[in-house]
Amino acid sequence: MNLRFVIDQEYDESLVGDECMRKAFGYKKGALQKMRDIYKTSMPYLKLTRKLYQASWNKINNSFSTYVEQTTSYNWFYTKYSCVLSVLHEGVSSWAEGPRIVRWWRENPYTMRRITAHELVLSHYFEIYKRHYSEHGLTDNQVWALAEIAAFALTSLTPEVKKFWPWGDSYYTDHNYPHIVPLQNKLKRAFLSRKSFDEYILKGIRLVKKYPRMSPFGIQ
Repeated sequence: MNLRFVIDQEYDESLVGDECMRKAFGYKKGALQKMRDIYKTSMPYLKLTRKLYQASWNKINNSFSTYVEQTTSYNWFYTKYSCVLSVLHEGVSSWAEGPRIVRWWRENPYTMRRITAHELVLSHYFEIYKRHYSEHGLTDNQVWALAEIAAFALTSLTPEVKKFWPWGDSYYTDHNYPHIVPLQNKLKRAFLSRKSFDEYILKGIRLVKKYPRMSPFGIQ
C-alpha cells in the first residue's frame, strides 16, 4: 500500500454538505466560506504541508503497510490510498467507500503520522468486514465502533508501533468517544491474547451486538 497526500478542494468542501459530517462536527454557519478563504490565501502553505507530510510518511510507509498486513492477515484491498489535506476536518476515514482518507493540514509532519495511520487502519477494518463478515448483519455504526477500537489497538498496543511514533503510544482509551470505552476494554484482552485477527473480529462482532444503538454520537 502506498499513501499519497493530495490537495482536493472540491472534495474537502463536499464534506461540509454531508449530513452525517454536519452532525458529527457541528459546522457553524459560514464554514464553507471560511474554507474557501483559507484555500485562497494559504495555497502555498498547503502545498508545503503536503510536501512535509509526504516526506515524513514516506519514512514509514512500507514498514507500516507490512505491519498492518501481518497483524491483520489481510492484504490491503487497494495498492494506493490518497490522503486529502483538509483545512477543516482533523481526520476522516473511509467506510468501505474507496481508498481515500482525510487529514488536517495544520499539524506537525511527524506527530501527524499516528492519526493518519489510525484512519488507514479504520478504513482497512471496514473493508475486511464488508468483504468477509457482512453476513453478521451489523449496522455501519456498529462496524464503526469495532473499526475505531481496532485502529486504536493497532496503533498503540503492539511493540512495533514504537518505531513509527516513539514519542507516545499510551492513548488506547484516550479519545473523544467515551461511550465505546467499556467495549474497548473488553476487546483489549481479546486483542492481546488473540490466536488470529479473525478470532478478534468475531469476538468484537459478538460483543457489539449487545449495542444495537451504537453510533459515533453515543449509544442512542
